[in-house]
Amino acid sequence: MDGHGPVATVSEAQGRGHASLERVLPPMASAYDFLRNQYVYIIVSARARGLSVGVNLNPERRCNFDCLYCEVPRPLPGGNVPVDVEVMAREVEQTLEYVQSERLRQHPVLGTLPREFVQFRHVSLSGLGEPTLCPNFVDVVQTLAHLRVLGRRPYFHLVLVTNGSQLDQPNVQSGLKYFMASDEIWIKLDAGTPEYFLQINRTPVAYDKILHNILLIGRQRPVVIQSLFVAVDGEEPPARQIEQYAQRLKELKQAGAQIALVQIYSATRPTHQPACSHLPLKSLSRIAQIVRCATELPVEVF
Repeated sequence: MDGHGPVATVSEAQGRGHASLERVLPPMASAYDFLRNQYVYIIVSARARGLSVGVNLNPERRCNFDCLYCEVPRPLPGGNVPVDVEVMAREVEQTLEYVQSERLRQHPVLGTLPREFVQFRHVSLSGLGEPTLCPNFVDVVQTLAHLRVLGRRPYFHLVLVTNGSQLDQPNVQSGLKYFMASDEIWIKLDAGTPEYFLQINRTPVAYDKILHNILLIGRQRPVVIQSLFVAVDGEEPPARQIEQYAQRLKELKQAGAQIALVQIYSATRPTHQPACSHLPLKSLSRIAQIVRCATELPVEVF
């Protein structure tokens, strides 16, 4: 699932004063469907600090992770379907026009929010599965890059929300060449050891590959690390795992990864696993403090 979500929560944000966005949006289907688009949706996201226009690069819900906390039902194994870039581009333009018009204020939920909550922030490449698994990822990014230079809509920047598994692949590398310096890459890292990674993210992808790919991209440009922590069977992540997680971030930084921000948050939507539950803000803040002390990186809690 993408790194935002149709229900967002308040950010501790080290005293930055972000107002609460908790439970301001309708259920996920409404967040995706009320515009009746095939690929493009809008959400209010604390991590985006406002309104994000999302491009679902994986409407077939394919993902090479099966995270314990994910609420998206996964289909049977099969190939990914390419995005129809003409339809996608048209939907992006129409959605940008919508969010930047007064029609947004007529939405029964969005229209009731303070304007700063629904201020347009970016276009995110995300969705119901891992976006970099999209077979025509390069075409999608190239089309969006072309769309913004046409100038028919106000300039927007791009955010790729990814689990990091495909960032070393040639087609993904080619697509990222269209990213401007102001565009962002948000990469998932939920664990500090291979064992905990396997328990939480439940994937055949090697843990070391994720670390390698974070370093690969982080040496080229600043990245944002997104880390979601949950309680399993009522137990919070073991202290050793949090210490190891902070150590991995420290090692990445020392090896040359430019980590602009670490986002610490928890599951806010109902999951398919009853053993998995949300961590309280106090616990997330404690994790964030461990990371700050070990790495001296900027950390925010959501």
